[in-house]
Amino acid sequence: MPPETLTADRILEATEDVLRRYGPAKATVVDVARVLGVSHGSVYRHFRTKAALREAVTQRWLDRSHATMKSIAEGPGRTPARLRAWLSELFAAKRRKAGDDPELFATFMALAHENSDVVDRHIATMVGQIAAILRDGIAAGEFAPTGIPATAQAVWDASLRFHDPAHAADWSRPGIDDEFNAVCDLILRGLAA
Repeated sequence: MPPETLTADRILEATEDVLRRYGPAKATVVDVARVLGVSHGSVYRHFRTKAALREAVTQRWLDRSHATMKSIAEGPGRTPARLRAWLSELFAAKRRKAGDDPELFATFMALAHENSDVVDRHIATMVGQIAAILRDGIAAGEFAPTGIPATAQAVWDASLRFHDPAHAADWSRPGIDDEFNAVCDLILRGLAA
């Protein structure tokens, strides 16, 4: 049986495994190559530097949530319900990532600090999805007319405690769901037409 073709996706999967196992401080490109059974030069043919590889892993990790979130943002139904569903899914997804794969979540936090451009693009994507919901809500008369970009950013900022990894320790605290719902209610009241 011929060896499996080395692709960027295979390298990223192996990199996630290596990061999960060793953490960002100890993981090396040589470790990734060893998992794949190739030379580290083969990995560098796909990713020119270790930093580029780590940036790609961070981007991949963030991109996984974009499609689900976009389907909610662009989905059917009244916009207040869509915005609440969007915020709820974002919070739930972050909690799952922090709880189900704490090693990779901790790695992501470290990589996010290194790759602020990747994180900035992710935030811009997320705020853009909020803006799309707001635009639909204003057009439907469900939200009051407002400056959409600034309001979308304000919604992101107001809900930060429920999706920013810096607050992950709070996400399993008793009462956090009630606090999340109170913030959602406040946001939706503030946007109401």
